[in-house]
Amino acid sequence: MIEILAAAGLVTVQDAGRTGHAHLGVPRAGALDAPALRLANRLVGNPPEAAALEITAAGLAVRARTAVTAALTGAPAGLTRDGRPVPYGAPVPVPAGAVLAVGPARYGLRSYLALAGGVAVPPVLGSRSTDTLSGLGPAPLRPGDLLPLGPAGPWVSTVDFVPATAGAGTVRPRVRAGPRAHWFTPAARRLLVRAAYTVTPVGNRVGVRLAGPVLDRAVPGELPSEPLVCGAVQVPGGGTPLVFLADHPTTGGYPVIAVLHPDDLPLLAQAVPGTTVRFRPAPGY
Repeated sequence: MIEILAAAGLVTVQDAGRTGHAHLGVPRAGALDAPALRLANRLVGNPPEAAALEITAAGLAVRARTAVTAALTGAPAGLTRDGRPVPYGAPVPVPAGAVLAVGPARYGLRSYLALAGGVAVPPVLGSRSTDTLSGLGPAPLRPGDLLPLGPAGPWVSTVDFVPATAGAGTVRPRVRAGPRAHWFTPAARRLLVRAAYTVTPVGNRVGVRLAGPVLDRAVPGELPSEPLVCGAVQVPGGGTPLVFLADHPTTGGYPVIAVLHPDDLPLLAQAVPGTTVRFRPAPGY
């Protein structure tokens, strides 16, 4: 078991997500940077889908009630054990009673702290993930919370190289044509993959709002609500894009001009406000 001592920003429990329930209006949720979650779990000997802690930008401190091995991936941040630095991207033994502290992200937005055995809160609809939109799963973590851990596996991984997730400068996610691309003028569809957009401070686990050139419609009016997927690039009435992330609503009424390639979702998940986004056309766009 671990005890939360400090949580400076949004800290949630996340695993591979709550799949197969969109027809019930339940979003997928799950880690926004799925490769970082899988790597953290690999480092401590967990299955890749095990639940870990997603730390947004500001930091976290936990006390181990029992000895455990931990690993930090995703957005690089300082990591200390009882005040002494320990490595990012490597298995770290944490004795019972020791305090493990994660500092603010140096760049990028979301770090992942995996613990051997995984965070063993009760699953809801097959997942332990916190869903900030529907409220399913455990509430965002606060000081004093206690989290149970599962039994640790028989081994801990060693990895020669851990890539740091990009989170500054320019990101170039690939996009495919969305189901309502024809609602926009040909010039607007070209503009989406030629212009530079900027990540605004208006964003969370539901989605990222962008600032930049307005995308003109070819079809006036509004849609009845229709299904949405993670990575949908929706264009509200103002004409600038909104990219949906893991806690997205399952339906929406604004047209979706494009959809991010699934492998490029972490680029938006780690993009801090001010990051430049240049969409690249994937085959078929």
